[in-house]
Amino acid sequence: MKLLLLHLSIFFSILFTSLPSSQSCTANDKNALLEIKKSLNNHPLLSSWNPQTDCCTGWSGVECTYGRVTYLTLSSKKFSGNIPPAVTKLRSLDTLFFKYSNFSGPIPDNISDLKNLTYLGLSENQLTGPIPGSLSQMPKLLAIHVNDNKLTGSIPNSFGSFVGNVPGLELSNNRLSGKIPESLSKHDFNVVFLSGNSFVGDGSMFFGRNKTTIQVDLSRNKFQFDLSKVKFARSILTLDLSQNQIFGKIPQQLTNLRLERFNVSYNRLCGKIPRGGFLQTSEPSAFSHNLCLCGIPLVKAC
Repeated sequence: MKLLLLHLSIFFSILFTSLPSSQSCTANDKNALLEIKKSLNNHPLLSSWNPQTDCCTGWSGVECTYGRVTYLTLSSKKFSGNIPPAVTKLRSLDTLFFKYSNFSGPIPDNISDLKNLTYLGLSENQLTGPIPGSLSQMPKLLAIHVNDNKLTGSIPNSFGSFVGNVPGLELSNNRLSGKIPESLSKHDFNVVFLSGNSFVGDGSMFFGRNKTTIQVDLSRNKFQFDLSKVKFARSILTLDLSQNQIFGKIPQQLTNLRLERFNVSYNRLCGKIPRGGFLQTSEPSAFSHNLCLCGIPLVKAC
């Protein structure tokens, strides 16, 4: 019996030592990372990406789960050129963080091949061209952060039919334009940042009494809609509609919200400012430069 147990012990010892470590980088992911390094001209910031070592151990900006690369960050103004095509080969990637770099050119349309991606962070680069409509085909995506680039065109119509989660949209400070597709009105976006573009038409589809919206910033565009007809979710904390062409009156409902940030300046609003809630303590600058708003905190009486 003891001999049998000894043989079994030796057998399982050999078996488990011959199996690859759960943290050992898979060959496909390692090769993809080395392709990325090559496309970035073997940048010195990637000197830790040594082909003789395990990519899941000690490679800067790389994190793994069970030997698959799930997190990749390339965040430095020293990184430039197009987004490396081999990025789309990292099929287990959960987080892509390329913020605060100098990447240029278009967002690859086949970035939608990353079906496990939950966070797409491409903010503060020099990216150009349209937002790929294929982003709507990423079933686990929770956040699209492409603000502070040079992207052009409009919001894709396909964003009205996400195959999975409805992601937060951070598209501010680009060169985007056109109308917001009406199909987006059926979605419940928790975060919408569109500031600093040239959008026109109706932006009120992002609001709704039964939605769970938390933050909306539509400032510095050319939106036109009647604010007095808008119903707001009770969950909303940030509301910035400044520097548009929004008209009507400020709804009394806003006094019932737990707003932390509010601005409707530089529009075409009229009527008496409702009293109560956050509006009562807002600075005059939050209401300034409208057609005919009146009442506290403005000096203009009604």
